[in-house]
Amino acid sequence: MKCPFCGNKEDKVVDSRATAEESAVRRRRECAKCGKRFTTYEYVEEVSLMVIKKDGRREPFDRKKILAGIMKACEKRPISIDKMEDVITQVERNIQKKSDREVSSSRIGEMVIEKLKALDDVAYVRFASVYRQFKDVGQFMAELKDVLSREKRKATR
Repeated sequence: MKCPFCGNKEDKVVDSRATAEESAVRRRRECAKCGKRFTTYEYVEEVSLMVIKKDGRREPFDRKKILAGIMKACEKRPISIDKMEDVITQVERNIQKKSDREVSSSRIGEMVIEKLKALDDVAYVRFASVYRQFKDVGQFMAELKDVLSREKRKATR
């Protein structure tokens, strides 16, 4: 494994454990040269999933793209990277449960939205506002009212 800080190829594994979903192994590593620590994830390589984009193009499923969007939505929110990774793992598992190896980008986006809705209201609204491309403030406000009414129902229980 190449150190992301100094490029050295020698390291030692300090800690290994399964992720919450047990779909990957999280390894904490320490560089033998610079001593800095970094984390890697080990996944079983499955048959590659293809994503059908809005314009009809097909490209391989990329966890990093989804993570980038989730990280933006969760910026300055109390959500750990492990929870963000779990969202992606759950979405990926849902896709793989189906026999079809192709999925539309819109379906992936809707799955992420549903997972974020359960995780954090602010992250959910942020992701939904970008993903669903609200046309005006009215659409955005309608979504916020829905979130607020859910919160109100939770508080009265």
